[in-house]
Amino acid sequence: MHANVFDRYHDGSSLLHHLAPTVKVVVAVLFILSNALLPDGDWLSFGISWGVILLLNLLAQLGLGFTFKRSFIVLPFTMAAITALFSLPGETLAVWDFGPWHLVATDLGLVRFLSIVVRSWLSVQIAILLVATTQFPDLIHALEHLRLPRMLITVIAFLYRYLFVLTDEVMRLLRARQARSAVLPGQRGGGGILWRAQTAGNMVGQLFVRSYERSDRIFNAMLSRGYQGHIRTFNRHEVIARDWLIMALAIFLFSILQLFAHL
Repeated sequence: MHANVFDRYHDGSSLLHHLAPTVKVVVAVLFILSNALLPDGDWLSFGISWGVILLLNLLAQLGLGFTFKRSFIVLPFTMAAITALFSLPGETLAVWDFGPWHLVATDLGLVRFLSIVVRSWLSVQIAILLVATTQFPDLIHALEHLRLPRMLITVIAFLYRYLFVLTDEVMRLLRARQARSAVLPGQRGGGGILWRAQTAGNMVGQLFVRSYERSDRIFNAMLSRGYQGHIRTFNRHEVIARDWLIMALAIFLFSILQLFAHL
């Protein structure tokens, strides 16, 4: 099974690894909320937030640039906020005409857009750090302790679990297609674009049928083993005094940062 495709947990013995999963989830959500509440263009506060992430990287013994190198995947998705360049009044920076559209980029719009990019970038980094220091079953139990809807938690857990199975199914289909495709040396296998599209469609259909049949077998197997909608783990998830102290310290620091940014 290709577990390394989606699993991003890094085993370790640091303080962050031993922190209660519930506390880590709460602190990560508060960190994201704190960055969302920071004023646009408050680069100093954004820099402080990033410094906190770098410090957490060191505390987790993952290296200073662990989350930094893995966070650039979010940048293409932030282009959805490009309309912020043209949505705020301010000093004109550039003007573009696209047919009936007259677009005017302003300085305040640019600040808003860059602030959205930085907020997204920081949020992804804290999420990467959370996943890297917490095993997925522990994350699921943390969500249960935080009283998220049971059905939503079950869907997330099964989606994560069987992504690995679907990946293996895709790999087997690709190997079977390759084994049945005779290619002469120096020639490209397969036909044109339409042939490749038809082949890909057939593979997707086979994957859907196999997944549907497997889901029925898995459902019956879990019922026969007494599954009642609760995923169990070996960890007890006890929140000790150290965990409460760290969460209180995080809330205090986030409050100070908000006061500093809005004064």
